[in-house]
Amino acid sequence: MNEHILIVDDDTQITAFLERYLQQQQFRVSTCGSGKEMRRLLASETVDLCVLDINLPDADGFELTKEIRRQSNLPIIVLSVRDETFDRIFGLEFGADDYITKPFEPRELVARIRTVLRRTRIERLASFEADAGNILLQVDAWVINTTARTVTHQETKEDADLTAMEFDFLKALAEHPRTVLSRDQLLDFARGTDAIVGDRTVDVHIMRLRKKIESDPGKPSLIKTIHGIGYCLATDVTRLKVAR
Repeated sequence: MNEHILIVDDDTQITAFLERYLQQQQFRVSTCGSGKEMRRLLASETVDLCVLDINLPDADGFELTKEIRRQSNLPIIVLSVRDETFDRIFGLEFGADDYITKPFEPRELVARIRTVLRRTRIERLASFEADAGNILLQVDAWVINTTARTVTHQETKEDADLTAMEFDFLKALAEHPRTVLSRDQLLDFARGTDAIVGDRTVDVHIMRLRKKIESDPGKPSLIKTIHGIGYCLATDVTRLKVAR
């Protein structure tokens, strides 16, 4: 069955054009022009990916992204006329898998859709293969549950409130301890990495991650900066598999 793509945009010319174009690319397509219509459709149909404009008449696309992410892992590509770096950061931080600015080439959007769908299939396969047990990575006083996507302090049992990208960066570093990963490599490991973002995006997320897991974020002992290259987890990691 062809993947079902939901286009959410109040510009009827854009939705009509994208509907025709994506159908030519063998996708099943639904469209709607408001947050209310989007919620109604998602409650009644199975959707494989949502292309979501952030400027809707009745809702903020960033808040809708957060709302969707609280309820499901539906892949989301955010559309925006704004090209500011922090808008891109907000979109990714709120749970979007990619961010593309208007105007855009329809072929680029299709390429982004196919890439996100391919990554989603890989993640689902990995989740299925890990279904027999959770993979736990112990980093200092923190325990990373890669299946549940949680980071828990071993002593206090409190979870670090990480964004999706912060978790993916930490997971990538934990899976490659004492190895220098460039910013591009970190983005390759993270969700939503096909969004065009700069080095500053990675630095901002690492800074926020340090504030949540380092005992002294100003003098980090876990995540070290390797100037001119990237970042490194400067400690050993214990890998555990715990049966459910």
